[in-house]
Amino acid sequence: MNVQSYGKECIMTKYISVLVMWLQCLLFVTDADSYLGSSAPYFDKTASPNVTIIIDNTAELNCRISNLGDRTVVWVRHRDIHLLTVNQLTYTSDERFSSIHNPDTDVWSLQIKNVRTSDSGIYECQVGTTPAVGIPIYLTVVEPITTVLGGPDLYIHEHSTINLTCIVRNLPMPPSYVIWTHNNEEVNFDSPRGGVSVITEKGDITTSYLYIQRAKHSDIGEYKCSPSNANNVTVKVHILKGEQSAAIHQISNGQQRKYHRINIAIILLFVLIF
Repeated sequence: MNVQSYGKECIMTKYISVLVMWLQCLLFVTDADSYLGSSAPYFDKTASPNVTIIIDNTAELNCRISNLGDRTVVWVRHRDIHLLTVNQLTYTSDERFSSIHNPDTDVWSLQIKNVRTSDSGIYECQVGTTPAVGIPIYLTVVEPITTVLGGPDLYIHEHSTINLTCIVRNLPMPPSYVIWTHNNEEVNFDSPRGGVSVITEKGDITTSYLYIQRAKHSDIGEYKCSPSNANNVTVKVHILKGEQSAAIHQISNGQQRKYHRINIAIILLFVLIF
């Protein structure tokens, strides 16, 4: 073997030795990281990070931590970087906030009573490691809106069909039921009166229709639409007989003529000035 070939072989052997040593070091570091990581705290990220709740209820933001040990759990509000709780101690003057933990579980909860729309935002559950690790939870507080079309007073012609339409918006989920009452008594579909029916369509916007055929004097009064998870709303139904209907029609026509004369006067005044 000549000198040149021998030199190349030595260099190649050196490179191989270095490569083997590097691989051995890499395997050692990986094993060490795996060992250390097995005892490090970590969060359960399978739960949804989004929480939606109706105003004035109690919100609970849950944070599941494994391998916590004796480390500290902190809840922080992102909006103003405000420290809310440390373990089960509260660090805010707002008494609606508190930290809840059952020693038999690995769940830490931030409880907010009587939530307001201003409470919406990001809250972070942090563990006191170096550096600190945390998981954000997004809270949305919604205010349901319930309306009955045409309210608060509805004028119905006698013998016609009463059609009350109740619309419910801004709910995290549709109401499980919608109850209609008449003068504080639940509407009875099986009463001898007959001709009463309800159709409720649930979705992002829930609509409930109350139909009462052949309106009569006993149908006068207050009707209340009460969704299971939203505010209720009341309308007052007036039944018009033939003479009353004609009188209202005349009043309506008289008002239209009055507004027409006023509009003409305004136009003439405008022409005279300019």
